[in-house]
Amino acid sequence: MLTKLKTDSIELLKTLIPIPSFSKEEKNTANSIQDFFQRRSVLTFRKGNNVWVKNKYWNDSLPTILLNSHHDTVRPVKAWTKNPHKPLLENGKLFGLGSNDAGGCLVSLIATFLFFYAKENLNYNIILAATAEEEISGKNGIASVIGDFGKIDFGIVGEPTKMKMAIAEKGLMVVDGIAKGKAGHAAREEGVNAIYEVLEDLKWIKNYEFKMISDLLGKTKMTVTQINSGTQHNVVPDACSFVIDVRTNEKYSNQLVFAILQKHLKAEIKARSFRLNSSRIPLTHPLVQSGLSLGLNYFGSPTLSDQALLSFPTLKIGCGDSARSHTADEFIYLKEIEEGIDIYIKLLEKTIL
Repeated sequence: MLTKLKTDSIELLKTLIPIPSFSKEEKNTANSIQDFFQRRSVLTFRKGNNVWVKNKYWNDSLPTILLNSHHDTVRPVKAWTKNPHKPLLENGKLFGLGSNDAGGCLVSLIATFLFFYAKENLNYNIILAATAEEEISGKNGIASVIGDFGKIDFGIVGEPTKMKMAIAEKGLMVVDGIAKGKAGHAAREEGVNAIYEVLEDLKWIKNYEFKMISDLLGKTKMTVTQINSGTQHNVVPDACSFVIDVRTNEKYSNQLVFAILQKHLKAEIKARSFRLNSSRIPLTHPLVQSGLSLGLNYFGSPTLSDQALLSFPTLKIGCGDSARSHTADEFIYLKEIEEGIDIYIKLLEKTIL
């Protein structure tokens, strides 16, 4: 049974790679995933481009665990030397857009779900959710369906971590700023140059250090990633806009960081969202303890996932390597998928049986 599950999961991934599934455009991969379950007589639920399934012997009196990963992808970068939508197997590597992020994790969790699907007398219910819009933290992704699942006690979020346990994850806040000046002719001593006005703010952002440091996530970090000003060479610009990428550890909420920025910056600023805060699961949690008993290592992840949108304890763990995500010629090793399935099953066996 396990050998067939591994084979089927790899074949599913090969089926998904050729189907474009950019964020907000995942209809056809959702169809494929839904069909995969229906051909195995598993009742499916769907809202938008999100598909979920429940174990056969569901019991409302039991606690519930969520297995979640996403089937949307980023768009391929120009540096691809292979066809990003053609699954190509070379030397044990499966190339294709979304193979590593997060197709390998998704199909591994699907195989794990099917391993437990028809087992009776489980101590937990299991929901498997293949969700959309993760790459953009979109409103029509997991945030739109989590209310349909009922009470969830804890979950596994499948992202490429080399099967190490990410027990903490940095949050994200994007801040738009604009410094105001006064237009004038560049040839005369006129106007107030908005570019010069913003320099002091940019210097402060570069040099400021948040005092509270996390043992797992390190420092809260902010980076100016975009700047724009001016209309033509001989006009003193009256506005200069910029964007700050803020990555928060668990010591700072996004609201607190924004308040600090407001206190120190002269420019007008606005946060696009406060909802993607840092998350953490205690080392003492039974799921983490099960992982430790299996010899799994743990770490704090600098990258964001749907974990940030979930209010219950979650462990981010999955096959593949985050360093390959969003890169040209993305790939995953078949052995990583197979080993990932083995570890997921052992992790759940120790926790829920």
